[in-house]
Amino acid sequence: MEKLKQAVLQALSTVEDPDLKKDLVSLEMIQSLQVTFEKVTFTLVLTTPACPLQEYLKKACIEAIRSHVSKEILVDITTTARVTATQSQVGRLPNVKNIIAIASGKGGVGKSTIAANLAVSLAQQGATVGLLDADIFGPSIPTLFGCEHEKPIVEQVENKKYLVPLVKHGVKLISIGFLTPQEGAVVWRGPMASTALRQFLYDTAWEELDYLLVDLPPGTSDIQLTLVQAVPVTGAVIVTTPQKLALADVVKAIAMFKKSAIEVPILGLIENMAYFIPEELANKQRYYPFGQGGGKELADNYDVPFLGEIPLITAIRETSDEGVPAAKASTELGNLFKDLASALAQQVSIRNIQLFPTQRVLRK
Repeated sequence: MEKLKQAVLQALSTVEDPDLKKDLVSLEMIQSLQVTFEKVTFTLVLTTPACPLQEYLKKACIEAIRSHVSKEILVDITTTARVTATQSQVGRLPNVKNIIAIASGKGGVGKSTIAANLAVSLAQQGATVGLLDADIFGPSIPTLFGCEHEKPIVEQVENKKYLVPLVKHGVKLISIGFLTPQEGAVVWRGPMASTALRQFLYDTAWEELDYLLVDLPPGTSDIQLTLVQAVPVTGAVIVTTPQKLALADVVKAIAMFKKSAIEVPILGLIENMAYFIPEELANKQRYYPFGQGGGKELADNYDVPFLGEIPLITAIRETSDEGVPAAKASTELGNLFKDLASALAQQVSIRNIQLFPTQRVLRK
């Protein structure tokens, strides 16, 4: 029987993950293998719950076993997920596997809306997700999740106090908007905002997270630099709209993360408000009021993955105003955000296999 088991492993070693460019056995994605002459049973351990290749890999495993071992043998595959981690599980956030910056070159491109829907979509697909609203002067996350009037509680662990994040739609949330009056303005200098960000990172009871998304303010300033100095960032997602003005600022955002002193990988670019389809048109014709294909072209020019595009439609505005992210909907729009989240999770897995762990940027 041991010889048969080795034959099965040899067969499975011919199956390569198309993204990671390695075979499933060397990646340790085959677990709990049991073999008899009649049946093969094992668990396929995906690198993310949002893996878009799940069915492809299962089919490839079955074909490999029947091709190299036996055409008649039954194959029973169970899937699970183990999100790969960027950083070694040490430091200030030992239970957070991946920290993802959601950034934009300029304001008004829908970055916070994209961040909220990415977080919800990842959670819906089985990941444990946190969302930190780092836009200290213009927090949007409380409104997008319909919890403007709620406040986190404080718990004490040994001699230290921690904020307990709110949980909405399966996502753990923290924002300055939970701690300040809704009508008030945060009038702080940069160092105070940076201190607040560090406190949200270090003094929040995040517990175990597969992904911590950090919704950054637009631009390239104190908060962005504080984040990369405070924690090892897995990578950045850049949100833009198609018009030339927005794309010009995206170039600056990409340049910031790629600076030799920072070196945070760009996980991908998302084009928001890419097109719209008038509801009265039955032919679903797309219109491109801000131009077409600018985000994809920019991503290609800078060798950055293009994660996808989101249309300009009323439903996103309506659901955002209602505090229920559009990703919750079982509609074509919900599926768009699901695909976007899967593409992001895919890029995180590729990054963690191919690149060294991110290091915090040392202060000078």
